Amino acid sequence: MRYSFLFIMSLFFLNNGISQISNSKYQKTDNFIFEIGPLEKSNVANIVDTITAPFTDKENKARAIYTWIANNIELDPKAIRSGDNKNTEPENVIKLRKSTPLGFAMLFQEMCSQADIRCLVVDGYTKYNAEQINEIPDAINYSWNVIQLGTSPNAWYYVDAAKASGYLDTKQTRFTRKFSGDYFFANKNIFNLDHFPDNQAWLMGEGSKSIKDFYSLPLIHEGAYQLGVIKPNPANGFIQTKPTVSNLFSFKANDVQSINNISIVIGEGNKEQKPERVNVTTKGNEIFFSCFFKKEDTYPVKIIVDGKVTITYMVESSE
Repeated sequence: MRYSFLFIMSLFFLNNGISQISNSKYQKTDNFIFEIGPLEKSNVANIVDTITAPFTDKENKARAIYTWIANNIELDPKAIRSGDNKNTEPENVIKLRKSTPLGFAMLFQEMCSQADIRCLVVDGYTKYNAEQINEIPDAINYSWNVIQLGTSPNAWYYVDAAKASGYLDTKQTRFTRKFSGDYFFANKNIFNLDHFPDNQAWLMGEGSKSIKDFYSLPLIHEGAYQLGVIKPNPANGFIQTKPTVSNLFSFKANDVQSINNISIVIGEGNKEQKPERVNVTTKGNEIFFSCFFKKEDTYPVKIIVDGKVTITYMVESSE
């Protein structure tokens, strides 16, 4: 078994920030893939030829492959729960139409190779919920891709087709498809808040210096990609505080002035409280707000920006 999947999939559970629409830059490419459908009787080579045929440039060919995989391959709850890695070869993934994230990454790599696009699978780590903050797993627990469209170091890009496909429920028994275009050529600095490669040669842009540093960070959601959220503060995802202490938060975003509403949500599941709007101030491209955590307990705290789940901290409040 290449690695255990027991730790990975709740990353998909916190799905409120996942977009159902594609990036406008790739709307024509995505629409073509939506219309062409699942190509159920085709093999890998035939699918690649069909979905990339209208496009002359490698970027749109890669986007077509990403969008097709994310819309036609499902996460496999049974294989993920059992750590079954035997059906991750591309032809098996196409036949079964479901796989683990490793299978998504291997299929994307193979399809890119057949389209003459240099692509590699990267193994590494992710946090799947706030309870994993400061909890380093025993083995690598996730995979994604990098592709190269030029010769310079800046010509490598991150792609995560598995997260783009949807999410599983908290019991890892049911998959819900919800396509997101935001994990293609993802913002490198945001991606590095969300992923940590086993081989740090594939840490592109700003990122954690060690796995310990990575696991100390707050949990990053798809909403952060949509809004361009970086530099979350506090940088440590586990906050120890008192009910009477005001806690300052900040982050940078692409267009701070366009943000209308920031709320926090305390707890999860049947203990989740209603969103509480906070007052904010801005300075340049940075936004600031503060709040008290009057409930004495340990619980996750989600930051919701214009309806998108963006960052989650784990808070311990006690006298």
